[in-house]
Amino acid sequence: MLFLQQLRGELRKLFARPRTWMGYGAFLVMEGLILWVYKLESGQRVVRKLTERNGLEFETYYSSLSITFTIMLLSMFILGSIFFALVAGDIVAKENEDGNLRLVFSRPISRLRLLLVKYTAICLYTFTFVFFVGISGYAMAVAAVGWEGGLLVMEPKMKVFSVFPGWSEGAGALALSAVGIGLSMITLSSIAFFFSCFRIKPAAATIITLTILFVDMILQNFPFFRPYESWFVTWRMSAWVYLCEQPISWAKIAESYALLGGLNLTLFVLGWMAFQTRDFKT
Repeated sequence: MLFLQQLRGELRKLFARPRTWMGYGAFLVMEGLILWVYKLESGQRVVRKLTERNGLEFETYYSSLSITFTIMLLSMFILGSIFFALVAGDIVAKENEDGNLRLVFSRPISRLRLLLVKYTAICLYTFTFVFFVGISGYAMAVAAVGWEGGLLVMEPKMKVFSVFPGWSEGAGALALSAVGIGLSMITLSSIAFFFSCFRIKPAAATIITLTILFVDMILQNFPFFRPYESWFVTWRMSAWVYLCEQPISWAKIAESYALLGGLNLTLFVLGWMAFQTRDFKT
């Protein structure tokens, strides 16, 4: 009960910061822009050409579910990574910069307990944010093109091509993929949280995290590294796309998320060890 009370206080403090809310507004603008492009005649021509070239009906797969999948695929790793790194890199480093940690440690709470509360808050923020993007994107897509239709999943990089002609099965696959994205993005937040545990400025923790992410993505696309792409973190984070396969390859998904879970745990332990040795009294 005490841990939940502390977590509630940490979440209240987290959402009191303006930068926590910036991502919500940015994603609403991004969703509006993507929907605007989809509604253009040129955008519809591209979708029609893509669907008909694969022997599919344009009217079935030009749908709110397909548009929502595209929104989540295009925006989460590019725009989402910025705000997850910003919030997670801020949660410890900002309090140290403001001098709040000395006040916190005047109470009988261990440093491990403090980091557990903050890390849990970051994980909850990351996971629920993904569902906010999915729900808001779907609501805007329904308002633009209606709720009927199936789901078309096409991701050449991960070699996934799936079609779900019925709304119910498409919605189920989309909800399952949102769970996968949420779990994947926790790794990004874990990297930023790790750097936030050091004696570092919040902006520096965010920049270092984004640098690691984008360097990983760039190197992964080099032909020389193509045989070793499974060793890259961003490739493992993209394993959520396998949740849209037909049938689902649970072995590949379990392998990727086991590696990501181990990485998250390692980052937390290393961050805790660095945080444990710091001096906040002088």
